[in-house]
Amino acid sequence: MSTVKRTRKKRIVTISNPDSIISEQFRSLQTNIKFATGKKVMKSILITSPDKGAGKSTIALNLAVSLAQQKEKVLLIDANLKNPSIHKFLNITNNEGLTNLLLNEQLEVEFFVRKPDLGDLYILTSGNTSSHSTELISFTNLEQLLDSVHKAYDVIIIDSPSVLEVADTKILANYCDGIVLVYSKGQTKYDDALHARR
Repeated sequence: MSTVKRTRKKRIVTISNPDSIISEQFRSLQTNIKFATGKKVMKSILITSPDKGAGKSTIALNLAVSLAQQKEKVLLIDANLKNPSIHKFLNITNNEGLTNLLLNEQLEVEFFVRKPDLGDLYILTSGNTSSHSTELISFTNLEQLLDSVHKAYDVIIIDSPSVLEVADTKILANYCDGIVLVYSKGQTKYDDALHARR
């Protein structure tokens, strides 16, 4: 077994322990998301939190893996352009990714999509970090990009920055069918939780 696979399995409970209570909770989350939308199909789901350190990237990755285990073709996009982390979980490089596509609409999405050995899961890392993330998200071909991946995948999970941190998340939310807001017990302040929900 390679070092990469050991690292993956250690950090992703839906892979390391698929029969655990925690893994079952991710399957329950899938069901809750489907029931919450009624007859509407929720193809794009934004994962965010009120503040940093709530575990939203862990939730995004495990939810994506859980969906892929259910034979869904899933694309996980790391849209946290200032502080990306999905590539660290999977121990893959992050030299190119979403930022390249936002800067150049002529590029093909599939050229930057990675496929780890995790079922039908595909990854679009953030690419080089950007201090001008809001400008990239606001004034680029983001809508066209998301339209194109909607056609190619069953579900798109977007790991975004915390909603009270930068404006990026509010912009991204406009292009998604639903939002999962992650709170951290004992860390997230009540007022921040209310503000984030509004």
